[in-house]
Amino acid sequence: MSSERIQKASVVGSIVTALLASLCCIGPVVFAILGISGAAFVQKFEVYRPLFIALAVVFLGTSFYFTYRKKPAEECAPGSYCADPRSDKINKIFLWLATVLVAFFIFFPAIISRITG
Repeated sequence: MSSERIQKASVVGSIVTALLASLCCIGPVVFAILGISGAAFVQKFEVYRPLFIALAVVFLGTSFYFTYRKKPAEECAPGSYCADPRSDKINKIFLWLATVLVAFFIFFPAIISRITG
């Protein structure tokens, strides 16, 4: 698997696991807003929250490693996507957006508890 694919997969994986980590807290709020009752089943995910948070952090760490490491010149063929400097900038933008999204999902329970008092 190429480093580009690993980097992209780890960004997606970090977002998914962060969403799963906050599902126990976001789920009931979303269902309440939608007017759906009986959404207590998502609170079963609370037990797995630390595992999902750890996985999200590992995925983000992997993404940062593959995004910011010094790439060998022979890794990118001339004219390929990874040889274009704009692709590196785009990858960094998406990585930082994913990091902010993951942080929001991870800290959502604390944010919502502050808001609701």
